[in-house]
Amino acid sequence: MIIARTPFRISFLGGGTDYPSWYRKHGGTVLATTIDKYCYITCRYLPPFHEHRFSVVYSKMEWCNAIDEIKHPAAREVLRFLKVNRGVEIHTDADLPGRSGMGSSSAFTVGLLHAVHALQGRMIGKQQLVTESIYLEQEVLNEAVGSQDQVQAAHGGLNHVTFHPSGEISVQPVTLTPERTREFSSHLMLFYTGIKRTAATIAETFINDMEDRKRQLRVMKDLVDEGLTILSGDHGIRGFGDLLHEAWKAKRSLSSTVSNNEVDELYERARSAGAIGGKLTGAGGGGFLLLFVAPEKHHEVRNELRELIYVPIDLDYSGSQIIYYEPERDYSDIEQSRAAQAIAPFRELKTQAQ
Repeated sequence: MIIARTPFRISFLGGGTDYPSWYRKHGGTVLATTIDKYCYITCRYLPPFHEHRFSVVYSKMEWCNAIDEIKHPAAREVLRFLKVNRGVEIHTDADLPGRSGMGSSSAFTVGLLHAVHALQGRMIGKQQLVTESIYLEQEVLNEAVGSQDQVQAAHGGLNHVTFHPSGEISVQPVTLTPERTREFSSHLMLFYTGIKRTAATIAETFINDMEDRKRQLRVMKDLVDEGLTILSGDHGIRGFGDLLHEAWKAKRSLSSTVSNNEVDELYERARSAGAIGGKLTGAGGGGFLLLFVAPEKHHEVRNELRELIYVPIDLDYSGSQIIYYEPERDYSDIEQSRAAQAIAPFRELKTQAQ
């Protein structure tokens, strides 16, 4: 049995420049971090005593006899990509809901790739996880997703990620003193709006016309360098919140679906209560509202947004990890055949009863 733990992420600055249709021409850069909220994937070879060969349990439950029958797109394509030829059981659990702008889809893909590779006896590196997950999501599944989520899920930590026109991706950890890290993380507040949406649906409204949005995307890219300067400096950190506010205004102008009246009202209420800046995580449209708030103003902001779920967070530096490994009995083809013969009468009785 294998258990993989993969962190969710929050993107601060540069989001939008990580889409291949943009960075393959202009380059892109993102400042983001993973947090102490995770996607857990349990994976094991399925013993041959079941009527099905594949079991996939998420918000739904699937029991299938062929990979092609699996309806969960990422699960199906990961198993197909890694040429799994034995029955497999997959369970997924998460600390945060899906479709909420926290990179959950990529965390699942990265985590499942990690788990199945381990199940097949391979321990792979972070860069291979990045390359394979981007390929599956963008080329195989044709999802309208960027490339930062896979990078963050695999690597973990507070990172400056650069996307080169050549397709190469560079990951530079942002090194801060322990005091600066505590100061920075103490300003972060996360609230769940309860609005679910699919990131790809939001992204499709602007990624096909990115050349018409050069001004906004260049502003968002430039803000990354300013953010790094503030974080690595020895002056007050309030300016980082101001940058988040500027970035959110630029991002809202990408498409009318990035925000909505309900989100705008929540954001303005938070600002009036003391939040310096903030944004919706991910592509926008709903999900989680990230705010940058001085610690002494936390109470006022929580009180103002008391109808929302407040989620305490801290930074994560682990990336995707195999946190449990236990070898399982490898049933031979003969044993599988004998097991199938042994349970055949019971299957016949069940068929007759139906």
